[in-house]
This record gives sequence, C-alpha cells and structure tokens, in this order.
Amino acid sequence: MMKYLVIFTALILACCVLCSFVPTESDFEIYQNTVRLHVLANSDSEHDQSVKLFVRDRVLEELRVLLENAENPEDAVVVITENLEYLRDVCNETLAMLGEEKTAVLIFSEEKYPTRHYENMSLPAGVYQSLQIKIGDAEGQNWWCVLFPTLCTSAAKTESALIKTGFTSEQIDILTDGESPKYKIKFKILEIFGENFSE
Repeated sequence: MMKYLVIFTALILACCVLCSFVPTESDFEIYQNTVRLHVLANSDSEHDQSVKLFVRDRVLEELRVLLENAENPEDAVVVITENLEYLRDVCNETLAMLGEEKTAVLIFSEEKYPTRHYENMSLPAGVYQSLQIKIGDAEGQNWWCVLFPTLCTSAAKTESALIKTGFTSEQIDILTDGESPKYKIKFKILEIFGENFSE
C-alpha cells in the first residue's frame, strides 16, 4: 500500500511540475495583444530594397504620431484600420517622390509570422494582427516590426514599453526569455501551439 501511495504522490508532483511549464490562456494573449508590421519589397534588388526602407521610414514616422495615444491593442487596431487609406496614400506619395511607377497595397488582417528575435526580446511563431505593406510585386525580402507595443515607432526600452501597454510580468518574462528555463520552455510550447493551431 505504501509503495502505491509513494508512486501516486510522485505522479501528482510530476504533473504539478509539468503544468507549471504549460502556457496559460494569459500567455496566449500575447498574440492578440501584439500588432505587427510587415513590409514586402518589390524584389531583392538593391534598388528595391532601398525603396522599401524609404517607404518603411515614412510610414513609421506617420504611425508614431497616430499611435501615440493608443493605450491597448484595440486602440491600435482602430487607429490603423481607420487610417489605412491615408497610410496607403503616404506610401504611394513616397514611391512617386522616389520616381517609382509601382504602387503599394496595404492590408490589415491576421497573418502567420515565424519566430522573430529582436534586440531585447523574441516573439513566438504564430498568427498576429498585422499591417502588411506590399510594394509592387512584393517578391523581395521582408521587413518585420512591432507596432503595438510601439517597439519600432519609439525609443522606449522594451520592458518599459511592454509594461506600459499592459503585458503581465509573466508574459514579459516569456518574451524577454526570463532568467529561468521555465520561460524558455513555455516560449517553445507557445510557439508550437501558436504556429499550428492559431489559424
């Protein structure tokens, strides 16, 4: 009897340990609490890549102002969708100024992203709310960024920007890799689920 009690107790403890590594519903909110930017160049030529960066910089300049008062992802989504036509005009005016005949197409939708590593954080692969800017044939290398929290439209430090926009301490530890293997494992599990089951 004692042997079975020990085995049962060991199994319960093992389950408790494993459960601490499994992402919670709050962890999966990372996907809905993040708004991404995806700029696709016309081609991989040096010229088209340079054009992409000009368009990117001009759009980010506008978005920095537009998203200044966004306090949550819902605010950010409303601002972006309400200004989609304006942002498209900004892109096309920039292209025309550069002497380009090609135009840009802007789409705001859910988009599947690969794992992306930034200077102070990583975002797991999965489906995110995303502003896509497709220049011309959109067959060139991508440029990715995070619009909300405003990590590519302001000079704010990563952690302070995440805290300011409502990410929990555990979500921040997952995104910034924490100091514990627990968060690294959670990140990997979150990535697997997000990449395969978020659509």
